Amino acid sequence: MAATDPTAFPAAYAQAMARWPGTVERLDLPSEFGTTRVHACGPADGPPLVLLHGGGTTSAVWYALAPALAGTHRVHAVDQMGTPGLSVPGGRPVRRPADLMAWLDGVLDGLGLTSATLLGHSYGGWVALSYAARAPRRVDRLVLLDPTGCFAPFRPSYLARAVPLFVRPGERSTRRFLAWETGGAPPAPELVRLMGVGAVAFRGAKVVTGPRPDLSGPAAAGLPVLVLLAGRSRAHDLRRVAAGAERALPGARIETVAGATHHSLPENTDGEPARRVLSFLAAVPGAPATPPAAPPPPYGPPPHRP
Repeated sequence: MAATDPTAFPAAYAQAMARWPGTVERLDLPSEFGTTRVHACGPADGPPLVLLHGGGTTSAVWYALAPALAGTHRVHAVDQMGTPGLSVPGGRPVRRPADLMAWLDGVLDGLGLTSATLLGHSYGGWVALSYAARAPRRVDRLVLLDPTGCFAPFRPSYLARAVPLFVRPGERSTRRFLAWETGGAPPAPELVRLMGVGAVAFRGAKVVTGPRPDLSGPAAAGLPVLVLLAGRSRAHDLRRVAAGAERALPGARIETVAGATHHSLPENTDGEPARRVLSFLAAVPGAPATPPAAPPPPYGPPPHRP
């Protein structure tokens, strides 16, 4: 099948979503920005949890984490507007961070939620943190999985390795990049293929980003935050991210999954990320974090934890 075949991306998407176990409800939420695809699972009356994927991926990436969280929460995995996925832009374009925040407002409105816990990975972490800074009253808790653009810059080596993804987008360049970042243990093949096909199908998509989010305002004070870092991440320097998070978010829980990499963290199948997230969600706000027993990551000592 040719990469330019219009059926290639939907077919790859369906194959990737087939990894999700159990019953998943498909929702298409209309708004002024178009139609947003959301995959929902878990008890209808459970506390709402909104998942925001990283750049270049889709809500299919949550196949391991979402079902574990759905035991106690109503999970809503969102395909971000204007990026690879099944959300369909239409009407007002998402061009600036303010548009992106207004789009997320509409997603929560479309789900009938006055507030929710936000969980974002990588670029999705930047989106979640930016939204919490803008609309803290709509965010119950915040979970950031190895977030980028929030506390420290990318490693130059990561950016250099990512160049072929833009110059020669496709499955081959995606596979090579992910094999490098994950140390030879890339994500599930269906996810790798979806990323590669999506890079071609959405080649003209522009990532909407902006400055580092600022949660120093009084409205966001006391917001419970978990920053869960990948101990073997090649995207950024673990110690710099942890130090930046500690400065920006006093009182946040900052923890590390020692064996995880940046791109493997959302679909870590050993259950460790899910255990950390569920422990945080069940904790009383303000309770101290329990430092996990884990060996130091290879790129330096584990970050300080308050």
